[in-house]
Amino acid sequence: MNVVPMTRPLPNDLDAFWMPFTANRQFKQSPRLLAGAKDMHYYTPEGRPILDATAGLWCVNAGHGRPKIVEAVQKQVAELDYAPAFQMSHPKAFEFASRLVQITPEGMDHAFFTNSGSESVETALKIALAYQRVRGQGTRTRLIGRERGYHGVNFGGISVGGIVSNRKMFGTLLSGVDHMRHTHDPARNAFTRGEPEHGIELAEDLERIVTLHDASTIAAVIVEPVAGSTGVLVPPKGYLKRLREICDKHGILLIFDEVITGFGRLGTPFGADYFGVTPDIMITAKGITNGVVPMGAVFVKSEIHDAFMTGPEHLIEFFHGYTYSAHPLACAAGIATLDTYAEEGLLTRAAELAPYWADAIHSLRDTKHVIDARNIGLVGAVELEPITGEPTKRAFSCFLECFERGVLIRTTGDIIALSPPLIISKGQIDEIVGTLSDVLKAAA
Repeated sequence: MNVVPMTRPLPNDLDAFWMPFTANRQFKQSPRLLAGAKDMHYYTPEGRPILDATAGLWCVNAGHGRPKIVEAVQKQVAELDYAPAFQMSHPKAFEFASRLVQITPEGMDHAFFTNSGSESVETALKIALAYQRVRGQGTRTRLIGRERGYHGVNFGGISVGGIVSNRKMFGTLLSGVDHMRHTHDPARNAFTRGEPEHGIELAEDLERIVTLHDASTIAAVIVEPVAGSTGVLVPPKGYLKRLREICDKHGILLIFDEVITGFGRLGTPFGADYFGVTPDIMITAKGITNGVVPMGAVFVKSEIHDAFMTGPEHLIEFFHGYTYSAHPLACAAGIATLDTYAEEGLLTRAAELAPYWADAIHSLRDTKHVIDARNIGLVGAVELEPITGEPTKRAFSCFLECFERGVLIRTTGDIIALSPPLIISKGQIDEIVGTLSDVLKAAA
């Protein structure tokens, strides 16, 4: 039974809040406010339901307002609201870390807690650089990202990232960074279901970069198993395994950014499980607490962790961390989130729904303006032909119209991205795709 929140008064001034990744002027002329949420729906201040086709921002994997998580946070804030993270901790931090490494790929036995995906990226990059130094490979300072990659918004993340709009305003960023080619190849792979057949050879671009810079200068390669925020770019068959082989050949660390693909999005606990490739370092956030309390975690193989555990025992081994690392409320939310995932089988539910989801996404193939559709697990993308001279406008107009019709979608450029909570029903999949179909048919 849906719980509709009471009508709430609107704020009388929208000016003070400079909104992130938002067309602020457009929004404040016609605000889209969310005042409540339960299960698969948001609710506006007037009580109008909005079906969530994006899991918030790829993070509310178990749906909204889940009782076990709500209760855990309420209890925790009364019991222990905050504990210092440096030279101190609290029991739930260790409980949560132990629970997490039970579901990570084999050998990834240590977790370093952060507060977001962006912080997890920065942490992973610093671990990679520091690890190379402590193992006597201090010349390995170069970091390799990928075109169209998204790794958060801090300086390290946008340096290794490859989305132009995220980079162009901020100058030279970090030095010593290079990028592999992206894997998007619509000429050969348009309307692919799951992993594209063509493109494994794109992994060889890493060999080109090694030849240019020499392996002795490269610390790590960072990629998303599935590039999400750039428009759901699914890796070609064998691509990630080939990257793993090249990294092993040259002594380069492989980092997976699993902020989106982690915690059940592909029908496995992590993308590493889905593709059968274990990285050296794995970045997570979002679904780790179901989006309820900001948190992230970086997982590393034991040999990386153990390389730091040398020297006098009273000295700090790794000079890095955050005031809110392993925050008590976040840990409580995370433990309850893992319980919810386990009790409802949500880490694998996307695999059950994937065929139905794929059929729904690809039913839009012949719809007006659609030039590509792609899917994997419970994530999908519909790429639209841009309006001449007005890139992004067509998809953004669809976003606005879908919201008016009671469905929340996400756009990036002229790509519509869909990633609903893992509790979604087949009927709700039909509602999302049906609404989107109607909007596209009416779109200019």
